[in-house]
Amino acid sequence: MSDHDRTFRTAVTIGVSLDGFIARPDGDIDWLTSRGEQAGDTGYEAFMAGIDTLAMGRNTYEKVLTFGFWPYEGKRVAVLSGTLATDDPRVTVLPSLGALLAWLTAEGAENVYVDGGRIVQTFLREGLLDELTVTTAPVLIGEGIPLFGGLGGRDVELALRSVKALGGGFTQATYAVTAAAPSVRAG
Repeated sequence: MSDHDRTFRTAVTIGVSLDGFIARPDGDIDWLTSRGEQAGDTGYEAFMAGIDTLAMGRNTYEKVLTFGFWPYEGKRVAVLSGTLATDDPRVTVLPSLGALLAWLTAEGAENVYVDGGRIVQTFLREGLLDELTVTTAPVLIGEGIPLFGGLGGRDVELALRSVKALGGGFTQATYAVTAAAPSVRAG
């Protein structure tokens, strides 16, 4: 599916440590949740009010299950996983990116929240992400699961839409993803 064929917009809003990690190596996010209230209003509720569908990876889905409540009531939720077996009626499990994109189109998705490290990386690499909001916590955790990874030999061009200081030393930057262009390699 080429970008001009898409009938939906995609966006990410995600918290990271100052050194660029979304979780510790074991998936723990205590470094973020223990500080989160200090940030104040991050705009998450307003963001979610405009979202009709979520696309997340398996690890993110499994983390959400530990919250003790389902934060996506009234939203369609797709989990991208080739191995997840679940009878959870709140989610649709799709085995590939192609199947996920076809499902989003068939479901009439308009505004899709992409959540989870690997799926965010995949959407960036494939030129499928429209907007990226990164809220940075004032902490270095040293190692963990990075937000960004390989981009398949491409640079991803971003246009800064806004940047603001939040409470507790948090910062937030929102970018429009303008283009994924082939990189120039010395040869």
